Amino acid sequence: MAQQTILQKLEILADAAKYDASCASSGTAKKNSLGGKGIGSTEGMGICHAYAPDGRCISLLKILLTNHCVFDCHYCVNRKSSNVARARFTPQEVVDLTLAFYRRNYIEGLFLSSGIVKNSNHTMEQIVEVARILREEHDFRGYIHLKTIPEADAEIVHQAGLYADRVSINVELPTDSGLTRLAPDKDARQIEGAMGKVKADLAEAKDAHKRFKHAPRFAPAGQSTQMIVGADAATDADIVGKASRLYDNFRLRRVYYSAFSPIPDASAVLPLKRPPLIREHRLYQSDWLMRFYGYKPAEVMQATEADGNLPLDIDPKLAWALKFREQFPVDVNRSTKEQLLRVPGLGVKAVGKILASRRHRALRLDDVALLTQSITKVRPFICTVDWRPVMLTDRADLRSLLAPKSEQLELFAA
Repeated sequence: MAQQTILQKLEILADAAKYDASCASSGTAKKNSLGGKGIGSTEGMGICHAYAPDGRCISLLKILLTNHCVFDCHYCVNRKSSNVARARFTPQEVVDLTLAFYRRNYIEGLFLSSGIVKNSNHTMEQIVEVARILREEHDFRGYIHLKTIPEADAEIVHQAGLYADRVSINVELPTDSGLTRLAPDKDARQIEGAMGKVKADLAEAKDAHKRFKHAPRFAPAGQSTQMIVGADAATDADIVGKASRLYDNFRLRRVYYSAFSPIPDASAVLPLKRPPLIREHRLYQSDWLMRFYGYKPAEVMQATEADGNLPLDIDPKLAWALKFREQFPVDVNRSTKEQLLRVPGLGVKAVGKILASRRHRALRLDDVALLTQSITKVRPFICTVDWRPVMLTDRADLRSLLAPKSEQLELFAA
């Protein structure tokens, strides 16, 4: 077989990494080499973008160490029975690529995952070796996110956390039954056990840092995970419940969602087509409601329809408000922050500005309109000194009035 060039390997392994969505880099400490020491930075912009919640654009070299794999997960394009081109980097090749891309200002960090080659421990050792060389031999201070392997020994995973800014372990599917059916080589208890160990390591490192100034850091940006949406019969209610338990049990920074994408030579047990991408978007919106708007998981589940899935035509916040109209309208001049955060169309920043402004004067509808992108969406759910929705909130056709209008794009529009 002909020897593959670095460029050929990069083409195969960068493409193979595109299915992993969990590469945002929020939460890491800002570091740079402006003082003349080290190389790399966690700040700035480049290509290969991932966006953090604070709006910063993070550029990462996102690749697999190898797409060879001894596992046979039905939904994975890199499963051992899949007929795809294979490639494999050495740790030194990944290091050289990372440094070369950084010096050209293409990236500011590395997201590294891998298929399982030989066994889990061997693969995890190779991933850790990449991070070790970057940190210890090149004093690389950019962002590193390592995808860890739950089947690997806990000590090797711990070593990954000592070099990486963030580590992540994919739970893969929302239900244990789905995991057993579609990923027979994986075990839900083992995955959660590995996540629990990382959580304990994070807590121990945080405590040590309080007592000892130079205590070794451990994954300062925390851990995250990813779930595949639409590969099995799990509903959005199942997914929201699973995400909530993961946040509570393991204190994750993020749960990412990846819509199932049909793959070549797919197994007969998989769906024939992908779920609507808007479904993935609605799950991210529900995640935001739980993390920043004070919604409990059960309340988000109440926004689902009869089939257990969130509506696709409207966002989950509006869906909840339409189901619980007795909670509205709320008075923007008297209601609590928690009540205002339930108003469709009002974001966290807008609510903060309302609370600050109403200390000085009573707010009118025009004042609220300046704080939102769509006052039409807000009007049925609020009262101001000059506005009261009267019967508008109770209209039977309110959903159709507020749902975004579908629009056919024109091919030759100016």
